[in-house]
Amino acid sequence: MQPTTPVSAGRAGNSPKNLRRRGPSAPSIPSARWTRTTFREDVGHAAAETYLVSRLAFILLRSLGVGYRWICQLVALLIYAVLLMPGFIKVGQYYFFSSQVLRSVVYGNQPRNRLDLYIPKDHSKPHPVVAFVTGGAWIIGYKAWGALLGRRLAERGIMVACIDYRNFPQGTIGDMVTDASEGIAFICESIASFGGDPNQIYLMGQSAGAHIAACSLLEQAVKESKGEEIYWSVTQIKGYFGLSGGYNVQNLVDHFHERGLYRSIFLSIMEGRRSLADFSPEIVAKKLSPEAIALLPQVVLFHGTGDYSIPSSASETFADVLKQAGAKARLQLYKGKTHTDVFVQDPLRGGKDPLVEDVVSIIQADDPAAREKYDSGPLPERLVSEWQIMLARQISPF
Repeated sequence: MQPTTPVSAGRAGNSPKNLRRRGPSAPSIPSARWTRTTFREDVGHAAAETYLVSRLAFILLRSLGVGYRWICQLVALLIYAVLLMPGFIKVGQYYFFSSQVLRSVVYGNQPRNRLDLYIPKDHSKPHPVVAFVTGGAWIIGYKAWGALLGRRLAERGIMVACIDYRNFPQGTIGDMVTDASEGIAFICESIASFGGDPNQIYLMGQSAGAHIAACSLLEQAVKESKGEEIYWSVTQIKGYFGLSGGYNVQNLVDHFHERGLYRSIFLSIMEGRRSLADFSPEIVAKKLSPEAIALLPQVVLFHGTGDYSIPSSASETFADVLKQAGAKARLQLYKGKTHTDVFVQDPLRGGKDPLVEDVVSIIQADDPAAREKYDSGPLPERLVSEWQIMLARQISPF
C-alpha cells in the first residue's frame, strides 16, 4: 500500500500525523458510482470461492488428518443446519434479494477481501456503523454468517459492515488480522459514501471474529502510540463489542483440542506455539503502554455462561485485565446461554433479542429519539419453530 495524504480521525477530533490514506489497493467507492452486484454475479463469485475453499480443505485434511472428534463435530453441524434450515432460507432470501443489502464490496487486493453492507431504510441522515468480523473457528468463517445480525441492527437504524477475511489454510492468524484491519480501514475511510456516519463506527466480532477484531484493535493501538504509520486510527472507533470471544489462545489450546479443533491444526492457524502470546489480546493488554491504553475505546464483552465452546471465563478475565490496565471495559453475561444461543437461536425466535437490545442501547444512548422510533415499531417475526430451535441447541457442535 502506498500512503498519500493525511485524513482526519474521529473520536479524538485531531488527526494523528501518522494516519495515512490507503493507496490504490482499496480505493474509496462513492455509492453513486457503485454498481450493485447481480444474483448471477454473486453465485459466480460464491462458486469460485467454494471451489477454492474446498480445494484448500482437502489439502488441510490430507496434511493434518481427520480424527473422531472432528467427524462427530461435522455431523453435528450438518444436523444443526438442517434443523434451522427454514430460518436460514428466509435469511438467505433477505441476503440475496433485499435492496438493503449491498454484497461483496471489495476492500483490498487479497482473496476474500470483500464486505457486505446492511443499510437501514431511512436515508434522512447518516447512520451509526458496526464493523463486524464473523466467527467460524478461524476455518469456516464467512461474511454472510453476519446476515441475521446485520438485518436486525439495520432494522434498528444501524448500518452493519460484515468483513470477510482469509480463513485457514488460505491464511494464518496474521493474515486474518491484516485482512480485518484492511476492512476496518476501508470502512473508516469510505463508509460516508454509503450513508454511514464516520464519527460513529463501532467494531464488533463474534467467537473467532471477536479474537481477530481484538487483535486488530490492540495492534493498531500499539502502532499508533509509537507513532508508526497507520491506515486507520483507534480514535475513529467509538466502541469494541466482543461476543463469545477467546482472548488468551495460549490457555485455550488444550480446550479446543478436546472440542475437536486439534492441537496441530490450531497451532498451525496461530503460526506456532511461540506466536500464541503475540495473538492473545489478554496477554498483549498486560504489556500495553499508558499511551496505547488511553487510545482504546470503550470495550464491552458479551458472553453466555452456558458456553462450552469458549468458556465465559475468557471474557471475564479479559475484562479484568483491561480494567486493571486502565481501559474502559465492562462485561455482560447471559445466564445459561450457549455459544450459539446469543448469536443464532435467540434472533431466530423473533421478538426482542437480548444482544441486539444491549448493542442498540449503547450505540443509541445519546439518541433517545431513534430508540423511541424503533422501539415503537413491530417486533421481528419468528423464523423457526421452537421445537426445532431447542433440538438444534442440544445438537449444536459449538
